[in-house]
Amino acid sequence: MLVLAATPIGNLGDATGRLVETLKTATVIAAEDTRVVQRLMRGLGVESRPRLISLNDHNERERIGELVALAADADVLVVSDAGMPTVSDPGYRLVAAAVDAGVAVTALPGASAVPTALAVSGLPTDRFAFEGFPPRKQGERRALLASLARESRTLVFFESPQRLGDFLADLSETFGADRRVVVCRELTKLHEEVVRGTAADLAERFVDGARGEICVVVEGAAAAVVSLEDGVRQVLALVASGARLKEAASEVGAETGLSRRDLYEAALAARR
Repeated sequence: MLVLAATPIGNLGDATGRLVETLKTATVIAAEDTRVVQRLMRGLGVESRPRLISLNDHNERERIGELVALAADADVLVVSDAGMPTVSDPGYRLVAAAVDAGVAVTALPGASAVPTALAVSGLPTDRFAFEGFPPRKQGERRALLASLARESRTLVFFESPQRLGDFLADLSETFGADRRVVVCRELTKLHEEVVRGTAADLAERFVDGARGEICVVVEGAAAAVVSLEDGVRQVLALVASGARLKEAASEVGAETGLSRRDLYEAALAARR
């Protein structure tokens, strides 16, 4: 089978017992960087010498056939440099191909920067979305942020230390200066830092960037306060554009938090 294994994101002490045992017994390891996994094995006291195959963003497509064929006959361990493979790291295409080929896929859970940042952020964690790395170009980055500005879920981003200041400035511009933001730097490492504040405050603090691995956790947008009268107008506008009344009431109810039944009955009465 294909075995996806989470590796420590900074502190070797976060390696699970299952990870250590699997590294000891693995005969084939597909690694984002073979040098990194060799250092990991030495750090964990693993002395075995498995076959190491490079699997990164540049060669994943060409390695898929070989790795799926190997996983059909023996276990293939897949690791990224840190955290869980496929989560903003190589492995997704390989897993999809293995599933299509009927090869079993399992995972060894462990450290991951996304839930770690969420847990320490102090922001709501009941609903969240992971957005990975935002675009490098400012125009594309601002367009993405503008599309997310009304997202009510807590958002998690990765960002390079050099672009952190620019990202926070664009975030302040598109989400609003007062939106709560948490910058998590070097999680689980010696110089771990968690900085909380508004988008404007953190944009100023990190105007010159930062050092290390960065996660940014952003508060979701507050629910818009919409009156029933305004909601009915939205429903009727949808109906005028061709939507069925029941569907329009459901859509507006989902967007505003208003009762779908109240919207339906009020819109029905307004049409009479």
